[in-house]
Amino acid sequence: MSEQALVAASFGTSVPEARRSISAVEEVLAATAPGRIFVRAFTSPTIRRILKSGGEEVPSLTEALEQLSAANVRQVIIQPTHLLYGYEYDKLKAEADALADRFEALTVGRPLLSDNRDIQRFAYHLSQEHPARTEGAAVFMGHGTEHFANAVYPALQTALNFLGRNDIYIGTVEGWPGLEDILRQLEPGGARRIDLLPLMLVAGDHARNDMAVEWKSRLEDAGHTVVCSFTGLGELPWVQEMYRERLEELL
Repeated sequence: MSEQALVAASFGTSVPEARRSISAVEEVLAATAPGRIFVRAFTSPTIRRILKSGGEEVPSLTEALEQLSAANVRQVIIQPTHLLYGYEYDKLKAEADALADRFEALTVGRPLLSDNRDIQRFAYHLSQEHPARTEGAAVFMGHGTEHFANAVYPALQTALNFLGRNDIYIGTVEGWPGLEDILRQLEPGGARRIDLLPLMLVAGDHARNDMAVEWKSRLEDAGHTVVCSFTGLGELPWVQEMYRERLEELL
């Protein structure tokens, strides 16, 4: 057994078809570190409990690290698939720190959007992925958080505006800006076609409930025609490339 391991740590999802977004990123990470033992960890206790009831056991980060320690693995890299430095990332880091003394080296990678260059690059690719149209707009729904890291969302909106894209809107379910903020921005342009998309690694429960039900109906009530997408960010090759580069920093 190798003395080196790679742990891909994700929040997780209980929606089977949404797992492909996580799996796609995991495959890229595993291929980037072929000499290391690959381990999947899900940080959400609720997700793990739901999966366990269906017969699938996915370890928590603590369980994964304890198993690697027991197998005499000495060097571990943890690459989170988290989007930003929020509460979930803080908890992941605390779990890793609590077991760091069991290894010769234990390193935690950065989330996807962790500095200004990441935000600018992400905005550029998002703009390329959704070319400007004479009519219509793209509305992205992120998770959002009360953590200060929520500032990534309005920063991403600003980066898109600097690219001349006033037809792409960034909103969140649990942070700022919210759907109300977007509706106010859409009013001056009148009714239009809206592409509604998840700004999350996976198009899971939030995408299928908050986005495809509540957000869709509110936008339709405002007179817009809405088309929903269920492609998680993890399925996009340029997002996978950003995660690959995250891991390469540590290798």
